[in-house]
Amino acid sequence: MLKKSSANSSSEVSRNAFCAHFTIACAPCLRYVAPSQMTIVEKQQHLLEELSFFQDWQDRYEYVIALGRKLAPLPDSARNTDHLIKGCQSQVWLDAAYREGKVEYFADSDSLITKGMIALFIEVLNQQSPDNILTADLSFIEKTGLKEHLAPTRANALSLMATQMKQRALHFSTQDSPHS
Repeated sequence: MLKKSSANSSSEVSRNAFCAHFTIACAPCLRYVAPSQMTIVEKQQHLLEELSFFQDWQDRYEYVIALGRKLAPLPDSARNTDHLIKGCQSQVWLDAAYREGKVEYFADSDSLITKGMIALFIEVLNQQSPDNILTADLSFIEKTGLKEHLAPTRANALSLMATQMKQRALHFSTQDSPHS
């Protein structure tokens, strides 16, 4: 199902024409499902399948860094202390918008790997309802195999990122509440 292109380097892969959002062809992509219609669990599973293709952890890091490079630009107005995730070794800015009952995340970092790590969460949580984000089990990050190769401070940043993303979802969930 997943194939490396023999003409490319070990970390480059062929692309399935049906898979417009994700970068690697896999069985779930044989039917097209728009990312905004996928559940958090489906997005997690898809991401884990993509990462499982890479046997070498350095190739996995390259893939994660590439995800970070594909993030939408963070507006300069969001690069301030209000949007900074405190406790991370690198500077990581996180912003979110709430449109039509869905949360949209925007992020950036001064570190390529850190930007890629937050991109993993954005891939999974973007365009989901606040309630779905708040109840999501984000332990999928443990299954990526990346954490074992991170310095303890970078590994800790993963839980800080998840917490901050859930806090923003909590803020938006109160906007839907009839008592707010």
